[in-house]
Amino acid sequence: KMAAAVGGGAGAAAALWSEVNRCGQNGDFARALKSVNKILQISKDDVTALQCKVVCLIQNGNFKEALSVINTHTKVLTNDIIAFEKAYCEYRLNRIENALKTIQSASQQTDKLKELYGQVLYRLERYDDCLAAYRDLIRNSQDEYEEERKTNLSAVVAAQSTWEKVMPEDLGLREATYELCYNSACALIGQGKLNEAMKKLQKAEAFFLFALIFLQDVTEEDVEAELAIIHGQMAYIMQLQGRTEDALQLYNQIIKLKPTDVGLLAVIANNIITINKDQNVFDSKKKVKLTNAEGVEHKLSKKQLQAIEFNKALLAMYTNQADQCRKLSASLQSQSPEHLLPVLIQAAQLCREKQHAKAVALLQEFADQHPANAAEIKLTMAQLKIAQGSVTKACMILRSIEELQHKPGMVSALVTMYSHEEDIDSAIEVFTQAIQWYQQFQARTNCGCCVFQPKSPVHLSLIREAANFKLKHGRKKEAISDLEELWKQNPKDVHTLAQLISAYSLVDPEKAKVLSKHLPSLDTMSLKVDVDALENSYGATYVRKKAGKLTGENQQKEQGQVDVKKKKKKKKGKLPKNYDPKVTPDPERWLPMRERSYYRGRKKGKKKDQVGKGTQGSTTAGSSELDASRTASSPPTSPRPGSAAAVSATSNVIPPRHQKPAGAPATKKKQQQKKKKGAKGGW
Repeated sequence: KMAAAVGGGAGAAAALWSEVNRCGQNGDFARALKSVNKILQISKDDVTALQCKVVCLIQNGNFKEALSVINTHTKVLTNDIIAFEKAYCEYRLNRIENALKTIQSASQQTDKLKELYGQVLYRLERYDDCLAAYRDLIRNSQDEYEEERKTNLSAVVAAQSTWEKVMPEDLGLREATYELCYNSACALIGQGKLNEAMKKLQKAEAFFLFALIFLQDVTEEDVEAELAIIHGQMAYIMQLQGRTEDALQLYNQIIKLKPTDVGLLAVIANNIITINKDQNVFDSKKKVKLTNAEGVEHKLSKKQLQAIEFNKALLAMYTNQADQCRKLSASLQSQSPEHLLPVLIQAAQLCREKQHAKAVALLQEFADQHPANAAEIKLTMAQLKIAQGSVTKACMILRSIEELQHKPGMVSALVTMYSHEEDIDSAIEVFTQAIQWYQQFQARTNCGCCVFQPKSPVHLSLIREAANFKLKHGRKKEAISDLEELWKQNPKDVHTLAQLISAYSLVDPEKAKVLSKHLPSLDTMSLKVDVDALENSYGATYVRKKAGKLTGENQQKEQGQVDVKKKKKKKKGKLPKNYDPKVTPDPERWLPMRERSYYRGRKKGKKKDQVGKGTQGSTTAGSSELDASRTASSPPTSPRPGSAAAVSATSNVIPPRHQKPAGAPATKKKQQQKKKKGAKGGW
């Protein structure tokens, strides 16, 4: 019975193995896995069945379960048997360090392990070792995957150029595919050759579109995903070239496509945030969410992730999230203690909170702990001191940077700042120290084996600037000493000699006369000056025309006579037509009517109130007053013959314009009613 049972189990296992073989050839690994599980029920420690189960799980994307099977059956599945599958599962689960250990512990390095080893080194950013691994693979293997290996090799070279700033060597790779063109463009970006890189990306796009003709079963999403990577790199080049509007437009187009590559989306979102800076912060806060997507940390390099974190901290500072900014910058500082940016961000946040003293103390502490980066930190400290108005303290900080003391830019800045503070002695001391440094450096390097010139142009330039500065501030003797040094080093320098003579003329005229003998004569000096062109120039013509306008009066002035300026004739003011010189004008005529003492205001609606009251047809008590014919004092409408109604021109009656009203008139003329408020009266 036992023999019959065993025989029956063996027959069932054979059938299952046939099923596994057939499903594996057809690519149906889910069905093959079911058959393998049935085999393992019959023989749970079957090495071949366990290997098949691991492969089926890997093909189905169940890497965690596959690794669990390997770790559960370590006695059966030793590292020599299943090293590649174990390392591959760890690689896909982003356990890169474990994958490296698994590969290195394998007794035999197969081609598959070498391929995986190259990928692992690339993810660990060990580009030199990765380059050597791929070179060895290309040299010692000949199969259908040679093009993929060359693509990976070009990717390593591009990464070296971009992240390590290494000048890539020419590997002689023929750019026959769009991937090779793309990687070549990335390498050119790392070298700063942006125009050439853009042309390579355009070539890569053309290659890809041409390859679509021969590709089958390619979806529109696949096409957009590949083109999005190329277009994203194009937009990055535009951003580096300063074409931010074009870059921003292309970035937004890519985001609208909603690509599945979280790494691409994170990079584009970060670049948009850098374009926005401290503007459009609401858009930046939306974009920063794309950088927090799951799996981003496994898609980007360490420097890319670090740049994203820096921008998050800066965005928090711009949006007045002080606690968040401090938290992010502190985290960055713990990850990279020697990096400058986290400390600078913390100092900037303190300055926004008006805590400049704390910011300076923080920077000083970092400079003491990291002397290699002290120069950049001290420059920032000096800037903060200048912002506070402590120019002298800023100068002290700048002078403490030993490696920059002698630089012309630093000397110029210190002299300018000391001059602003009117500390001329300190400014001259800065010049003296810089000149002495170059003299000592010249003495140390003047051994015949160095490239350094004995007469450094920077050294001579500093001496000349020091002399000019001393002359400007009245230190003539010290300036003469510097000019003599310059003239000794170059006796043919006429400009220096002229400066020296000019300086001596203020101190020792006799010495100036002696030195003037060294000046070249006019005959020896070849002054190529076109006299006619000089005289016909704009300035000379203007002066000549002005000189030609000398009149006889100006000539008398040259002879010593006093030039009396002509008095301008004043125009006679216009008088009113009815002006009478015998009548005294109104003294308040220049004031507006409302401001005059006799102004009583307008009486509005007096007649209107008296008319129309009572029953229809009735008359009011004051109606007789409105009848002009009944008024005895009312003048006739026209003068009667023989009457004296008309006033002659020779009468003594004062014209209305010159009269000062005794009181407010009962009625006013229409012209006076039409006058605007505040109009001026009088003449």
